[in-house]
Amino acid sequence: MIIHAMKTPFQGVAPLTQTGLLRAQGADAAKFLHNQLTNDFSLLGLSEARLAGFCNAKGRLQASFVGFKRSHTDILLVCSQDLLATTLKRLGMFVLRAQVKLMDASADFVVCGLAGEAVAEASRSIAKHQPRVWGKADLDGISIVHLYPADGVPRALWVAPAGTPAPAGAPLTAEQWAWGEVRSGIATVTQAVFEAFVPQMLNYESVGGVNFKKGCYPGQEVVARSQFRGTLKRRAYLAHADAELRAGEELFAPDDASQPCGLVVQAAAAPMGGFDAIVSIQISAFEAGGVRALTADGPLLTMQAAPYPLLADI
Repeated sequence: MIIHAMKTPFQGVAPLTQTGLLRAQGADAAKFLHNQLTNDFSLLGLSEARLAGFCNAKGRLQASFVGFKRSHTDILLVCSQDLLATTLKRLGMFVLRAQVKLMDASADFVVCGLAGEAVAEASRSIAKHQPRVWGKADLDGISIVHLYPADGVPRALWVAPAGTPAPAGAPLTAEQWAWGEVRSGIATVTQAVFEAFVPQMLNYESVGGVNFKKGCYPGQEVVARSQFRGTLKRRAYLAHADAELRAGEELFAPDDASQPCGLVVQAAAAPMGGFDAIVSIQISAFEAGGVRALTADGPLLTMQAAPYPLLADI
């Protein structure tokens, strides 16, 4: 069941002026990120991207990224702007003697979100390019990264050097793009949920965000233990409420008003009214239903499974 559909087609181009870009340059750029993030950057090709998390020692996500290589020594990480400075500082503590320079590159690039026909139009300009989730293509310094769809509508990131004219397409607002982000089911870690989740609580292992075969990274033992010892009790789901929802708000199951069963991860105004959200809650609470926001008698959530199969169910 789809909770809501848009009044107008989810099509066009949205300038993402509040998106952060962290840049890693140098001979050891890929190796350094490989050793710090949840995904494999050493074997990352020039025609693909990676979803990845940066965890603390307890396996809790401090930031999340969509990362890709502009060259083998130049990597861009798209992230939440409100965590960029903190993440840059924390990652910088691990550089030591590595030949890598980390910097805030947000002002050096233009980032747009593409939806629907705008994705197809951008892809047609690149010969022999076959769009696929986490696939990447480049043309004249412009990178197109294909994302998970929103209610079946294709989405992509368009990243180009500052001063590059925006791609063709009908205008999408930042609010419309934010709604599409929620409906994709792929959560972005922001300040509101800093260090609140291990990657699997956001389903990252099911959408290509965790590589369990790579070497160690901060929090790796906790993440692996959650995966292989069956200790995971929370998952990410889609939700809708008639009232406003905000990232970081607590959620409550009807049978326990004393402690929350989860958190709102990401939320946006829904085109047909109310708010849609990605929530991370106890599996038992999702199965029982009746989950409410803020308090045990707060706004009732209409729940929906994630719009992709979970790894454990495949």
